[in-house]
Amino acid sequence: MEKVKQRFKLSHVVLVGDRGMLTMARVDKDLRPAEAIEWVTALRAPTIKSLAEAGHLQLSLFDKTDLVEISHPDFPGERLVLCRGPALAAERARKRDELLAATEAELDKLKAAVHRERNPYRGKAKIAMRVARGAKKYKMAKHFRLSITDDSLSYERDEAYIASEAALDGIYVVMTNVGPDQLATGEVFATYKRLANVERAFGIFNGDLDVRPIHHRRADRVRAHFFLCMLAHYVEWHLIDRLAPMLFVDEDKATADAARKSPVAPAQRSAMAKAKAKAKAKAKAGTKRSAQGEPVHSLATLLADLATMRLNRIQPSGPHVPAFNKLTVPTPIQRRAFELLGVSPRLGAA
Repeated sequence: MEKVKQRFKLSHVVLVGDRGMLTMARVDKDLRPAEAIEWVTALRAPTIKSLAEAGHLQLSLFDKTDLVEISHPDFPGERLVLCRGPALAAERARKRDELLAATEAELDKLKAAVHRERNPYRGKAKIAMRVARGAKKYKMAKHFRLSITDDSLSYERDEAYIASEAALDGIYVVMTNVGPDQLATGEVFATYKRLANVERAFGIFNGDLDVRPIHHRRADRVRAHFFLCMLAHYVEWHLIDRLAPMLFVDEDKATADAARKSPVAPAQRSAMAKAKAKAKAKAKAGTKRSAQGEPVHSLATLLADLATMRLNRIQPSGPHVPAFNKLTVPTPIQRRAFELLGVSPRLGAA
């Protein structure tokens, strides 16, 4: 950890990730002593449910706020930040309804096979096995009450279980050992949400920069490959940052974040502080052109456009005329991209 701080001139490092990753970090020889590691993570759904059942997580806490901090005897020296997001709650409810309906469709098919007149499906064990297979497909077995005999099948939704699960929709529990003097309650949750940027980084390794997965078996090769992936992400991050005026990205994200009522609230397109910046954002989304009237790209399409530039080696037909290099003339879009990057299109063309 000290090497990371020194290399990147950082005064503070906090690990952000799921419980499994942080548990591995605690025992990794390169990260000892564990007491020196500061982290932010989130509890999994079963743990959240147990907290609610034990009365430590009371839904009334969210009557006037969507963010509250508590302590718990099972987590000494650690802060628990409870968050409730209405948008996430609605999405989880929608997904549950879809999975319940899909599971019922599977059960109805099997029920019809059991109760049909010709060649009905028989045997309690066989029916139960088919039911388990169908329930496993959508992982909704706990949401139903089943009655199975050798020649019958019936089911109904377990409304009590579904209601208890629905009550926790949209609730996060983010946990950290970082003190409130370094991270306020809202900052703890905002820090955890930035984990999405890390997940996105892994997602683009085989995307825009075409760093495809390679399966290594030797530790030094795994480290080398991961290092190259991180370099690729570093390059991609700076490309997006510098080319932002030409890309479908929010150039005023700081203003948008500052305008949000709570870090739990869904991220929104910038409510621009300046009318000019707001008009520019709308123009990008509506006309696919920037404020300068230029076409707006994704990073992939802009890189594809830049890839049309060529350095041609030309050999004149005259016997005494030496060969020479000629770079294709950049288009206005290509020139603009090079200007934003601070790079000459003739770099390496000599």
